[in-house]
Amino acid sequence: MSFKQAIFSGCKHTHLGMGVFAGSPDSYKAFAPLMDALIESYHGHKKDDKHLADMDYTKLKCPPFPADEDAMIKSTRIRVARSLEGLPLGACETKE
Repeated sequence: MSFKQAIFSGCKHTHLGMGVFAGSPDSYKAFAPLMDALIESYHGHKKDDKHLADMDYTKLKCPPFPADEDAMIKSTRIRVARSLEGLPLGACETKE
């Protein structure tokens, strides 16, 4: 992934705020000074911080929605912001 690809969306859609996207896990290394600063600024995580959250969905303890709110939910949106190993992140996706 090129630097141009990483910043393309932010240049085209300036209203989005951040506008820098990683096209692959290697992008975090290739553009480390920029990515590290953005991650710390946006998420508050420093370069050497460790992710401590338990990502096991079976352990989620979410309270139920009140019935009137639950009745309004027709669908949900899943934000594609992470990758599966071997598949590209959003900035490098193609129709193939």
